[in-house]
Amino acid sequence: MIRKQITTAVKLLDTGKTVAFPTETVYGLGADISIPSAIDQVFKIKGRPTNHPLIVHFSRIAQLQYWAREIPPAAWKLAKHFWPGPLTLILKRSSHVPQNVTGGQDTVGLRIPNHPVALALLNTLGDNRALAAPSANRFGKISPTTAAHVYEELGTSVDMILDGGACEIGLESTIVSFDDQMACVLRPGGIPLTLLNTILNGQVTLATSISLKTRASGTLASHYAPSIPLETCLSESLLQRTLELKSHGLRIAVIKCSASDLPHVTDNKIAQFLMPREPSSYGRQLYATLRQFDNSNFDYILIETPPNKPDWLAIIDRLQRASHIK
Repeated sequence: MIRKQITTAVKLLDTGKTVAFPTETVYGLGADISIPSAIDQVFKIKGRPTNHPLIVHFSRIAQLQYWAREIPPAAWKLAKHFWPGPLTLILKRSSHVPQNVTGGQDTVGLRIPNHPVALALLNTLGDNRALAAPSANRFGKISPTTAAHVYEELGTSVDMILDGGACEIGLESTIVSFDDQMACVLRPGGIPLTLLNTILNGQVTLATSISLKTRASGTLASHYAPSIPLETCLSESLLQRTLELKSHGLRIAVIKCSASDLPHVTDNKIAQFLMPREPSSYGRQLYATLRQFDNSNFDYILIETPPNKPDWLAIIDRLQRASHIK
């Protein structure tokens, strides 16, 4: 059945249509990068600024030099170690990558996703072809981790949605840039910084908002946000902040990663939800949990601040952006 669906999807892509498909990170909204009208449609569906670059997805490492030029040895090393997988490399674009995909920049984000449906779709598409695919949601909102999330948010504006089940990782790819030939993480993600440094002998840095030179997906101050306010709060202040919000008549969803209940809180205006204490499991559930409360009868989401440890870096990044006040 899925093979027939993929054949149909490729036919749609060939004619400039859009197809949402699963990856190990989140669902992507794909269009053939060689068809300008299809790329325009991706930006239109998402409500995405056209200067915000898209990530290009393809199927085999051997194709990397078709899409990029002047590839440093460190980039090859990461690609060979982590692809297929949740790694996006920012490299100088080749002439085969149009500027409407890169937001006018001379660099391009490239990755090979590690999901059987995504790889089957890309392999069927063929060599020297690729999909520009941001997350399949409205720009700046919570990323989708199931096909139902895509349909709920984008509906029939997408020509086809391939259902590959829930995403295994649930957070976007790690983005590594090679400006000045040095590896720099622009966005933490499915591959921890510590693991990247293991492969590149400690030669990977983490970008700050001040040092960020290259525009890349998911690096704006406000991103991944629900429609209702979201706030992070230290564990020791969680009860006080909850009661303060309740005093304003708000219905609050409290998301925790510590097991203890909020003492003396028994109120139908307050819901408590316990997240896993292990970061990969937490990340897998995060977006689905945020969507659940965003679509329920709540006015505010209060999240216990996760542990300040390296393995939680991607989760902390997403929560900071989701809670950013515009």
